[in-house]
Amino acid sequence: LDTQLKEDMNPLLLQVFRSVVWVYSVITFLPWYFFSGAGTNLERARRIKARSISGHPAGPYRAINSQEKLVAWLHPGVDSLDKVFEYAARKFPERDCLGTRQVLSEEDELQPNGKVFKKVILGNYNWLSYDEAYQTAKCFGSGLAALGQKPRCNIAIFCETRAEWIIAAQACFMYNFPLVTLYSTLGPTAIAHGLNETEVTHIITSKDLLQSRLKVPALLQYIIVVDRKPTTWPDIPRGIMVYNMDTVQDLGSKPENSESQLPMPSDIAVIMYTSGSTGIPKGVMISHSNIIAGITGMAERIPNLDETDTYIGYLPLAHVLELSAELVCISHGCRIGYSSPQTLADQSTKIKKGSKGDTSVLRPTLMAAVPEIMDRIYKNVMTKVEGMSSFQRTLFVLAYNYKMEQISKGYSTPLCDSLVFKRVRALLGGNTRVLLSGGAPLSAATQRFMNICLCCPVGQGYGLTETCGAGTISEVWDYSTGRVGAPLVCSEITLKDWEEGGYYSTDKPNPRGEILLGGPNVTMGYYKNESKNREDFFVDENGQRWFCTGDIGEFHPDGCLKIIDRKKDLVKLQAGEYVSLGKVEAVLKNCALIDNICAYANSDQSYVISFVVPNHKQLTVLAEQMHVRGTWEEICNSTEMEKEVLRIITEAAISAKLERFEIPKKIRLSAEPWTPETGLVTDAFKLKRKELKSHYQEDIERMYGGK
Repeated sequence: LDTQLKEDMNPLLLQVFRSVVWVYSVITFLPWYFFSGAGTNLERARRIKARSISGHPAGPYRAINSQEKLVAWLHPGVDSLDKVFEYAARKFPERDCLGTRQVLSEEDELQPNGKVFKKVILGNYNWLSYDEAYQTAKCFGSGLAALGQKPRCNIAIFCETRAEWIIAAQACFMYNFPLVTLYSTLGPTAIAHGLNETEVTHIITSKDLLQSRLKVPALLQYIIVVDRKPTTWPDIPRGIMVYNMDTVQDLGSKPENSESQLPMPSDIAVIMYTSGSTGIPKGVMISHSNIIAGITGMAERIPNLDETDTYIGYLPLAHVLELSAELVCISHGCRIGYSSPQTLADQSTKIKKGSKGDTSVLRPTLMAAVPEIMDRIYKNVMTKVEGMSSFQRTLFVLAYNYKMEQISKGYSTPLCDSLVFKRVRALLGGNTRVLLSGGAPLSAATQRFMNICLCCPVGQGYGLTETCGAGTISEVWDYSTGRVGAPLVCSEITLKDWEEGGYYSTDKPNPRGEILLGGPNVTMGYYKNESKNREDFFVDENGQRWFCTGDIGEFHPDGCLKIIDRKKDLVKLQAGEYVSLGKVEAVLKNCALIDNICAYANSDQSYVISFVVPNHKQLTVLAEQMHVRGTWEEICNSTEMEKEVLRIITEAAISAKLERFEIPKKIRLSAEPWTPETGLVTDAFKLKRKELKSHYQEDIERMYGGK
């Protein structure tokens, strides 16, 4: 988009635009300068954010405000999750806590291509107050205990993101039931593995998942369904009892069923299954004190976070990013309104035309943004820009380029924001003040687009399930792209030399190496997997836990981290050169033609090959220019197109200074996008190399067989 937006630019027009805005700015400049603090913005963005406490370039690096000691909790004495919720319920009893939209009607809508889409019309948000949510969770936990669930015995939740998920989780935290989380796209074998390994007897699920995805494990005795209806279940195996959540709450509200055993800070709160990019998922054991440290670190990077904020929850709560974000909100008294990727905005797939999506009704101030969802918004907006009159389009492009210049100087652009970008901002409800991005790295173009068009800063973060989702988050006024910020106040980072990859802490200009993360947020290891724990975790001489991430990073002079490579992706070519597939992919992903790319190399070959998911719009335009006609599949299978895309990729690689042997010599264009449903990428959209390799096996043989 950047190139496209820049190329459509007449330099003379930009000059005219600058002068018009300049006149306006001069008139309003002085009062604005004093009120907006533009001078301090740039200063803030440039100041040092972390430094090595040893003075050695390898670290450990700590945030400037936690040089002496890492921070482990929000409030003294509030050291387990039940206390965090209790603290909030006492401080904000009457405030809205969890909100859900009422379903007014559902209908099937026939699409032109013959498919049937479910469309919904939703009403306003109905809210549970903090006190109501707390009491509900208490009764539910008590009811689970009455059904024979014992403290320190695992219980599973397998459910979509909704208010009931958080209520069930809080109930388990209060009664010290370690909560096993699994997300629905893990696939049936992986889900069965998690349920069997943790030996759960009780599972909390929803009617849709129970009907479609759940394979009942051997030891299961009770299924608790969070939906009100139906109350009878015909085809459940014998000997298993099914209860609705309401029934369990009623059971728990009886006076004889109220004893709870309080958790210790070191007790396990969550066993979170995470899709390994390799093989079977691993259960990460997260203690109460781990989560509290993690959310303390995260909350510190969100400026002015308080009970007036509204968060929209739509990502899977079985992911550490969403769970942590919602617990950050609960600990600060914010309200959480629930949504889903299909109902997020007015244009979302499940929202009936003319009715309101969730962001329009909720108007959130905070939101987590994964690249996939942001790219969707980005494509939405670009399609709209394409459809504008040439005058409107020119104005948009001018404003975009002008604002990009201003942002980099630390200035804001109130005029452009209110005239041009207000409509884009309205897609998310018009009130967002911070977008938090994590999971997979945002491309530079998408991040810039969000900063400019959504008129709010994007905090990029880096963390893993193994570190409770916490690690680094960039400060919101840091508009540089491609960096993940300084260590959070709960964590420290050391760079470990990696010889095979050629990364050393003594590298110039910046120290580089494998990222090791230490702090009270580093989890207790993998469930029932001692050998992997010895490999990936260690405890230092001060008794602090560390996790070896396998990611390669470099520290910039201001103490911010940039992820540059991944340890597992190193392949040695026939002639002995090492190629980092991750690095090649990161460079080529910036190419506008490419939506996704997987580089591949065999050690007995002398060159790299790649599978490419091309950008639909860009490739279609290119095909028109080359007079290649046909369906999308035919365009992708055309050898002419393959050659041309390879030529463009090669140019991009050379200008990004990739080595000759790192540049793919042959490519295969894939007509189908890679989604978690295809099994070719994980839920966080990380490549599953083994699956991609077997999926494209014939192409690999062809590309290496000289054909």
